[in-house]
Amino acid sequence: MTETTETAGVTEHRAAPSRRRTPGTGGGAGTGPRHHGPRGRLLRRATPWLFLVAPLVLLVTFTYVPVGNMIYYSFTDWDGVSPDRNFTGVDNYVQIFTRPEIFRVFFVSFYYLAASVAQIVIALYFATVLSFDLRFRNLFKGILFFPYLINGVAIGFVFLYFFQDGGTLDSVLSWFGVENDHAWLGDPASANTSLAGVSVWRYTGLNFVLFLGAIQSVPGELYEAAQLDGATRWQQFRYIIAPSIRPVIGLSAILAISGSLSVFEIPYIMTTGATGTSTFVIQTVKFAFQFNKTGLASAAAVVLLLIILLVTWIQRRLVPDEKADLV
Repeated sequence: MTETTETAGVTEHRAAPSRRRTPGTGGGAGTGPRHHGPRGRLLRRATPWLFLVAPLVLLVTFTYVPVGNMIYYSFTDWDGVSPDRNFTGVDNYVQIFTRPEIFRVFFVSFYYLAASVAQIVIALYFATVLSFDLRFRNLFKGILFFPYLINGVAIGFVFLYFFQDGGTLDSVLSWFGVENDHAWLGDPASANTSLAGVSVWRYTGLNFVLFLGAIQSVPGELYEAAQLDGATRWQQFRYIIAPSIRPVIGLSAILAISGSLSVFEIPYIMTTGATGTSTFVIQTVKFAFQFNKTGLASAAAVVLLLIILLVTWIQRRLVPDEKADLV
């Protein structure tokens, strides 16, 4: 490209200055240095794993390694103290399924399973009622959630005096003219029923908070449209609330089943497993620390883990999570 100038009738041709840009210079966005090489791509791929190193190390160290050791101990006769661990094969598992006194404790879990169903129903009812405009609803929310904040050991001791002979429950019943000479924790049926009632009182608040949070996440426009159409509270619950919180209900069901199979602190504190209230976890703890049968206790723990996984898998297959399309 040339520039033409005329000076005193003389035409002069001069070359125009070049405007070519060199890489990495000049204006414009995106002209800075870039990492497009193999090293840059490797760094980008490795960055997420660098953040996950610490959590993965902790997870493997405190979860998977102990579980692996537990599975290994379940095939031995280790007493938990001696360095000798003799391999016994599946003998510990055979004892669990063939000795009635060991496997019978699973039936105690049915009391807590029934209690879990009751607490889910109660929590769902109060969560639905308190999700609407109601006087003192914040006070009722605090009252319902408060028991879950109390330490389990304290709850055990409080209800131990509540159910004892001549205790709080007998005193309250006497006000209504009911004279009771029955020991609430004296026989298996009433003792397990009482302990299951304590679990309802304590864990209803947890399910209540889960349900309330799920209900409050439902768009308010749906309630307004339902009210304009003349829907009752029951119809709003059936066609709006229940489909919306179905995943949370499924989660609560899984927690209820696993919790009923692994009950420990309340019956252990109140009865130490006496009068037919021993759960599978209490029995496992006694095997390990009272009778020094760590191998048998490990096998019992493995069996409990497999049962919980199996029940959870069946529940997920029967009631799969489906995203509710309400709008």
